[in-house]
Amino acid sequence: MFWKFCVLPAMLVGCFAVGLPGGSNAQETQGAKVEKRPNILLMLCDDIRFNALGCMGHPHLKTPNIDRLASEGVLFENVFCTTSLCSPSRASILSGLYAHTHGVTNNFTEFPDSMGTFPIQLQKVGYETAYIGKYHMGENNDEPRPGFDHFVTHKGQGQYFDTEFNVDGQGGKVVPGYYTTVVTDMAEEWIQDRSGDKPWMMMIGQKAPHSFYFPEPKYEHAFDDVEIDYPHSAFDLSDKPEWIRQRLNTWHGIYGPLFDWRKDFPDTSAAAVLDFQAMVRAYMGTILSVDDSMGRLVQLLAERGELENTIVIFMGDNGLLEGEHGMVDKRTMHEPSIRIPLVMRYPGMSGGSAKRVKQQVLTVDIAPTLCELAGAEPLPKIHGRSLVQLVADKDPAWRTSWFYHYNYEKQFPYTPNVRGVRTDRWKLIRYPHGDGQADRHMGELYDLANDPDELHNLFGAPEQQERIAELSNELLELMAATGISEDTMPLDEGIKGELPDASIR
Repeated sequence: MFWKFCVLPAMLVGCFAVGLPGGSNAQETQGAKVEKRPNILLMLCDDIRFNALGCMGHPHLKTPNIDRLASEGVLFENVFCTTSLCSPSRASILSGLYAHTHGVTNNFTEFPDSMGTFPIQLQKVGYETAYIGKYHMGENNDEPRPGFDHFVTHKGQGQYFDTEFNVDGQGGKVVPGYYTTVVTDMAEEWIQDRSGDKPWMMMIGQKAPHSFYFPEPKYEHAFDDVEIDYPHSAFDLSDKPEWIRQRLNTWHGIYGPLFDWRKDFPDTSAAAVLDFQAMVRAYMGTILSVDDSMGRLVQLLAERGELENTIVIFMGDNGLLEGEHGMVDKRTMHEPSIRIPLVMRYPGMSGGSAKRVKQQVLTVDIAPTLCELAGAEPLPKIHGRSLVQLVADKDPAWRTSWFYHYNYEKQFPYTPNVRGVRTDRWKLIRYPHGDGQADRHMGELYDLANDPDELHNLFGAPEQQERIAELSNELLELMAATGISEDTMPLDEGIKGELPDASIR
């Protein structure tokens, strides 16, 4: 159901006349007096695939509330995380920095209290700020963090049902109910308590659709009639690095336990695809509740008369492999792992109509964008760029390449060290050993224009060796531009078969 909301369409048309920052409803970003700063509502999903929305062409998922944001705002079609892992990516969203600079390179490291973030910058210009939901930087820390006046989170991953939340550091207390509904209730309550005298910024950290996947009861059987098979790419690994084949039977492979959806593993039988099907159906079911959540919040903003002066953002922290090349989870540099959805609705940014942006956008671009739109001082020496001029078609020098990096984890020994570069057409992936020697695994090279599903690895093709050399140099140049003079990383100890500790899954 859509927000009842087809909120006064005639009025919406008129409201789109609001201009970009510096216009009648925004502000100059370099010290000028502000008339009225926009509110900000940012909903962050965990492990949502780039195409897990109706507006991104999913064949089965219907997300009318998020789709409406896209139809009235900006849909960014090619958005990527710079490290496909929850904590590093969330830190990049907050700070505008790559993981090697902000220091959160795994899921067990605290975000430094001294590190600048866009919420801190917003507080400096009078914003009331809140974070509600999954924060996930510091596995056992649910205490308030800098930059937020109101802070509600939990330790670890949280549960789909009856999570123990810590509200403003007052101690953990179980809140009965389905996670997505609970955090939406909390968000509505906080917004309703705002007087309107100050601008506000709220981030909502949804648990969904992170494993283990448990849909809300009303959506448990929403996809029972949808047939799900392993992707064809799972059965053609002949030109892929050996580590991908070694991963097949592990925690992150299609023949492994599938986040507990398969009890007996490894299972390579034809019948085992039913476990995979059940997992994917449940994953999709959790997203339906997220769409409901967005609908409720947008309806509330409309009822309060705040919708047209609120930047509404829906995005993911990282992507997810759903059987592609025989893999589940994320961490790798393959497209489903690194691509994320991003929708932004704000009349002051959209220029008066819905837009689709095809250029490559990164998680590190969120912080500078929100600082600019809010009229806050920019964060110094960051790696991201504001999207404001890009959306206005006034940034012809937008990036055409960027680099990706991920460090091997002993706790999840199923993915090597990864360093790679993605241009508008080409992707080169390398797997450093970690001790300065030659790469531990064969690399990967894909022509994304002709092979968007990365089915044909061109790394060994004689005619591509000059291109590989050029891209390797570009990778080093991009890394150096972000301050990497010596690339330190853990030693790649190889793909292993043991399951991760139950407490960190």
